[in-house]
Amino acid sequence: MNKNRLIDNRIFMPALLIIIAICIPLALYEEKSLNALNAVFTYIVEVFSWGYLWYGVLLVAAALYFSFSRYGNIVLGDPKEKPQFTLFEYASILIAMGIGSTIMRTGMLQWTSVANNPPAGVEAGSAEAILMGNSYSMFLWGFQVFAIFVMIAPAMAYVLHVKKRPLMRISEAARVILGDKLTDGWAGRILDILFLLSILTGAAVTLGLGAPIVTYNLSKLLNIEVTFGLTIIVTIVWVVLFSISAYLGVDKGIKRLSTFNIYLAGAFALFILLFGPGVFILNYFTDSISYLAANYLSFSLNTDAVYMGEASHIQSNTVFWFAYSATWAMLHSVFAARISKGRTVREMILTYLLAPTLLSWIATGILGGLGVHRYLTGQLPILDMVKGDERMAVIPEILSTLPLGGLAIVVFIIVALVFLTTTLDSTTYTVAAYTSTKDMSKHEPPKSLRIVVAGVITAIALVLMRIGGLAPLEVISGLMGLPIIFITFLMLYAAKKMMDNDKAWLTNVREKKDSIKREPKDVSSNS
Repeated sequence: MNKNRLIDNRIFMPALLIIIAICIPLALYEEKSLNALNAVFTYIVEVFSWGYLWYGVLLVAAALYFSFSRYGNIVLGDPKEKPQFTLFEYASILIAMGIGSTIMRTGMLQWTSVANNPPAGVEAGSAEAILMGNSYSMFLWGFQVFAIFVMIAPAMAYVLHVKKRPLMRISEAARVILGDKLTDGWAGRILDILFLLSILTGAAVTLGLGAPIVTYNLSKLLNIEVTFGLTIIVTIVWVVLFSISAYLGVDKGIKRLSTFNIYLAGAFALFILLFGPGVFILNYFTDSISYLAANYLSFSLNTDAVYMGEASHIQSNTVFWFAYSATWAMLHSVFAARISKGRTVREMILTYLLAPTLLSWIATGILGGLGVHRYLTGQLPILDMVKGDERMAVIPEILSTLPLGGLAIVVFIIVALVFLTTTLDSTTYTVAAYTSTKDMSKHEPPKSLRIVVAGVITAIALVLMRIGGLAPLEVISGLMGLPIIFITFLMLYAAKKMMDNDKAWLTNVREKKDSIKREPKDVSSNS
């Protein structure tokens, strides 16, 4: 490899060319492509639903095993070195990366999908269906999805911070299993190209699906039509924000945006509770948690096997959600590994399992509770409104029922904007680090490379939004989760094998007199 080259084109160019080759037929034949891909996905749901469901459960078990066994105390880096971020900063970054703007899109309306299409035996629109809907929305942001996100991270973090390998890649973590010949040859190349395919397509879909969250709220606020021109303006603002943040790096950009948004989201939640139906929301949140606790296993392992009809929304959507989450697993884990220097394996895993879950449940309880209250009191016929083509247009209608509705919409736009920004700048930063030829155990990825990656993601998203192909690309992104399931378990074995070979639970742990709580370390950019 040419060390003077900015980017490793051996993996970046094949991934980019494959994406272009995929996008062309999707754009030219969007409807046919979508029908064909949905047929494939429906078939997978029929034959492999059980596999996706057990995948989530097994990863939660693996998370607990790595956290509370001898591996949990292993420090990802020098045991005497302090973590780069305080625990609050660290959790804020993982929350912003883990839930992004998707929680803003699903939190207020996810319950309606279940209320309109409940499992067999439950009447659509009934009180049980509505309660089930919000509990199920919480389940989607529960332990399984965040276990999927983080359980490749132990291997990646160990390779980067303990082994000090120069390349921050899945192939490097697999070297202990594949050996040098396969890792440096076709097998390692395939793993790295698959990583880039999953991340670039997923990021383009996220940017494309995230734009309507802002455009429909702006449309309501300014009383203007939603046009492609407005979408371009919103997208450009996003691109500028996440490009600047990625350019500044983790410490100066991503960390500051993440912590700022946690405070802003908290203030917005308090506003809804104080000036909206706060008592109802707290009661409904309590009922939702109770229903979730009583039905968590049912949500986790439900395949509708004894019902011979069409799968319910819960059954089919859970499979798609886990499949789509698997697509993002490598990105989340690589980024989590990058920022976890000085943390223990236990701290990394449990922070990712607990912090995003807690915030997601609170957000779902408040946003979902607001929507349910407006429906039950007859202020808005939400269950009918979401059946239309402009589902996102329902969100500003709900927000406008609050006192100072215009202000509520503005704050909602800002929170959604920053959440998506932190997701995409983390993505841009990670892809740049992944494809860089520089030593990632010592340096940050080059700033110019981060801008190149941001441009590629934006171009793919804008072209597909304009000429079509975004919807089928979303299904492809979900389908790519299948091979990543195999990679996830490969990485779990790799992590265990590396730690066992080094007896890291004896040699790479903190001394007992060391406190777990560390002050943040000031790390400057070496790009």
